[in-house]
Amino acid sequence: MNKNTAFLFVLVFSLVTVSFSFAQTPQPIKRFLALPEVRGASFSLLVKDLRLGETVYRFDPDRCLTPASVMKLVTTATALELLGEEFRFETTLEYDGRVKDGVLYGNVYIRGGGDPTLGSAFFAKDRLSFLPDENTFVPQWIDALTRAGIHTIDGRVISDERVFDNEGVSRKWLYEDLGSYYGMGCYGISVFDNQYKLVLRTGQAGSTPLIQRMVPAVGGLRFENYMIAANVLSDSSYIMGAPFSDLRFLYGVVPAGKESYVLKGDIPDPPLFFAEYMTERLLQAGFEIRGEPTCFRLLSEKGDLPTEKRTKLMTTYSPSLAEIARVTNEFSHNLYAEALLKTVGLLEVPDNESLVSSFDRGVNVLKNYWAKKGLDTSVLQLYDGSGLAVTDKLTTDFLCDLLIYMRKQSSEGDAFVRSIPRVGLEGSVRNFLKGSFLQGKARLKSGSMTGVKSYAGYIEKDGRTYVVAMMINNYAGEGRLVTQAMERLFLSLF
Repeated sequence: MNKNTAFLFVLVFSLVTVSFSFAQTPQPIKRFLALPEVRGASFSLLVKDLRLGETVYRFDPDRCLTPASVMKLVTTATALELLGEEFRFETTLEYDGRVKDGVLYGNVYIRGGGDPTLGSAFFAKDRLSFLPDENTFVPQWIDALTRAGIHTIDGRVISDERVFDNEGVSRKWLYEDLGSYYGMGCYGISVFDNQYKLVLRTGQAGSTPLIQRMVPAVGGLRFENYMIAANVLSDSSYIMGAPFSDLRFLYGVVPAGKESYVLKGDIPDPPLFFAEYMTERLLQAGFEIRGEPTCFRLLSEKGDLPTEKRTKLMTTYSPSLAEIARVTNEFSHNLYAEALLKTVGLLEVPDNESLVSSFDRGVNVLKNYWAKKGLDTSVLQLYDGSGLAVTDKLTTDFLCDLLIYMRKQSSEGDAFVRSIPRVGLEGSVRNFLKGSFLQGKARLKSGSMTGVKSYAGYIEKDGRTYVVAMMINNYAGEGRLVTQAMERLFLSLF
């Protein structure tokens, strides 16, 4: 066999092999796309063998689609790469002025470091507890002030949230998400997941539910209540309102006849709330405080920023980034994801003066990092770290490249893989593929919003590891039916 004949043989054999491989894809996907619930949708799928790097299945992998919460895989991977799995956020208790005869002639400061886990229910001793868990940090802070010989504060408690800007929510988020428990803002100081619980008593069908209490109590927050009780099993209610606003609107339907029905909403101004909360706790502990609590946003608006030298009392550290990434991906925690994006944005001083937003700086660092690693970031259109922005766009090709890198090249790969929940068992995919042969054998991050479903991660089968990314946008049918159809597609492909 001469050289030319050998070359032609190899070429023909390769084409036949590739054609055979890709011929496996059309029928399951054609059946999927023929379903009435996905009519008119944009769909993309890519599956690769991790060890060999070969494409197993593909369908339009270069199409830019909205990923929803699958975006959190990109954010957590970037944070682990740039910060390391042992990174911990810091929040520092400080004071200025001088202490004499038990009186602090100055202010107490909470210097935020962007920690989204301070008092978080996801690291609480009892996650089901109704009260916010302080994880002992508030009692420790009170003890630190006492040990410093302070029992009277002549000034006030001030939150210093300047590590991030005041753009707590992305400008690309929908108004219907603002005020919700999942659309909370991310600031330099966050506490209690930036959420409150609103306890309602619902009467007979057709009546307006009564607000009983709010936990924790957010001072000055008002509600316009347009909710209706009905004979339903679950609520379709929502809380709406803008950042820093003291007004929230309650809409929708809740089950009738409930003595204690709980809804969750966002704390409108977490730095100010936390200064107020700490003031109240100190007063309860017997301290005297002569000034009113405030935050740097309000002081800056008044042109009254304090500049005195401060003394550090103590520093509170967050759990490790590996643990934070796990909660971010397993429970799809938007606040955690935004804090990670904004924190990586602090690593570089932007060349472009227009990149003043903490969101923009984080996205810029993220895109630059993956471009240096050889990934095609030209397809990325990103506006946050959580995927809540409907204008976020990426491709299944990019997702698979990132998943391959994190598994094969990253020193933080183990922490990243462990952060992704196992299907049928954990987190947001605990019911996905439950009872199937893939239960526990796949680690997938899910993403969902109106007209969007997506999954990406790793599947172990027959001694092989596959990276997979699947996204569908703008489907016509009911979300539950689309999810079931995607389950069937996964099972038919594997």
